[in-house]
Amino acid sequence: MRGIAVVAGLLLGMGVLSAHCEIPCGIYHDELRFQMLEEHITTMEKSIDMIKKLNDKTDALSRNQLVRWINNKDKHATEFQHILWQYFLTQRIKPVSKKDAKKYRNYRELLELVHLMTFHAMKVKQTVDYDHTSSLRKLLNRFQDLYMETYGHKHKH
Repeated sequence: MRGIAVVAGLLLGMGVLSAHCEIPCGIYHDELRFQMLEEHITTMEKSIDMIKKLNDKTDALSRNQLVRWINNKDKHATEFQHILWQYFLTQRIKPVSKKDAKKYRNYRELLELVHLMTFHAMKVKQTVDYDHTSSLRKLLNRFQDLYMETYGHKHKH
């Protein structure tokens, strides 16, 4: 019985670590990923709110909660980065030939946007500055618009 619990735990853990397969399975939910990215930004902002609220408190419970909110902020910034890298970069944004100037320009801009979002997510981990979450929102909106345009989907904010 103990062996079954260990195997079940490993299988459940594997699902948490892997956001999507790379078989390729052909099952993609771009809109879901964009919703998840938005939710991560909102959670980072909520975490920053709570960190600022708890920062001057010295009682043990408040200090404990402060650490938990810091960890939460960092976790969501990392998950945001992971979706960008593992889902979009490795599976959805395909390299294109330089011969098709428009597609190549879009490809390069998508790569640049992923890099900028990755940078700002890292800055969220290092700071409690709303400028970085604000930048993430703006960059994500541009990324989503360009991604949907490039891959034949319409998107409205």
